[in-house]
Amino acid sequence: MIKVKKSNGELEEFSKEKLEKSLRNAGANDQLIDEIIKDINSWMIDGVTTKKIYKAAFRHLYRRQDHSSLRYKLKQAIMELGPTGHPFETFIGKVLEKQGYDTEVALVIDGYCVTHEVDVIATKDNEQYIVECKYGQSSDKSVSVQVPLYVHSRVNDIIRKREKMKEFDGYVFHGMVATNTRFTHDSMTFAKCSGLYLLGWDYPEGNGLKDIIDRERIYPITILHSLTKSQKELLFNNGIVSCDQIIESPHVLDQLELSILKTDKIQQEIRSICNFSG
Repeated sequence: MIKVKKSNGELEEFSKEKLEKSLRNAGANDQLIDEIIKDINSWMIDGVTTKKIYKAAFRHLYRRQDHSSLRYKLKQAIMELGPTGHPFETFIGKVLEKQGYDTEVALVIDGYCVTHEVDVIATKDNEQYIVECKYGQSSDKSVSVQVPLYVHSRVNDIIRKREKMKEFDGYVFHGMVATNTRFTHDSMTFAKCSGLYLLGWDYPEGNGLKDIIDRERIYPITILHSLTKSQKELLFNNGIVSCDQIIESPHVLDQLELSILKTDKIQQEIRSICNFSG
């Protein structure tokens, strides 16, 4: 079996099934998937990086001018929600809203001992999540155990305060760490032991960030070819981070001073991505 190099430098056996699943989730049909895999098999050698395989697969999709190519580049699009990390916090808020939570982003709230800056608070019924977002610009990075240790301590201070406040009578509180990368083994072990919730790129298995994004059709605006980098940054500055926000409120594009033709092109691209059924 061919060994491929992962982003963290580790070697693992190439999995045709993983590549097929990734392409199918992006919307590629069986014929295109077979073509891509045959091409990759023709030049793949021991030690080839998964990044090179990804780029090759994306080139195939893009040549077909298939919007599945955009969805396939989802991971990179999430990495582009920077460099400050604030757009990622807003995006996590939108992801939690899709799960039925009312959300607030970028707050300063009182704890029992000190005040805290909180990235996201998500509330549904009498259940509240206090969320710390850890944005990474490289998929090679993993969230170390120091982060959940630190977040657990802060969350406990906030909970200790809120449990004494009348407006939170009967509430159940949870802490959460959300990242666009991965968690170390120690991070996951501590979280399970302490009751802290983790949301990573592919964690928990089957319900990680990439799974929720695809299931809920909540794609970041960085996935769009029809917007320039500066246009995306302008939208970021006005709290617009997801494609569905543009569909729900088309007037948010007015600030970009685009032609009617350009505006229509953006909306068509978004509908093609978000309404794709596959």
